[in-house]
Amino acid sequence: MGRTNPTYRDHLDAYEQRCQPFRRALRYEYEQDFDRLFERARNHAHAAGHLNDVDPERAAVLSMLLAQEAELRALRERLD
Repeated sequence: MGRTNPTYRDHLDAYEQRCQPFRRALRYEYEQDFDRLFERARNHAHAAGHLNDVDPERAAVLSMLLAQEAELRALRERLD
């Protein structure tokens, strides 16, 4: 029998679709950055799915922030 509840990835896809008007309004140079944010959120879907939060968008933003922090750490390490 299939799942009756949408998965975190389903919520993330729906959130990305709701944000498309925002993406379309961005300058071309920022569109790939926008896409990369959602790619990073998908990279942490395994952890975000364990939140069982009422607001899956919060898990998406947390995943995006985590990816940004990891990238900053890697850049700092390269500078040191």
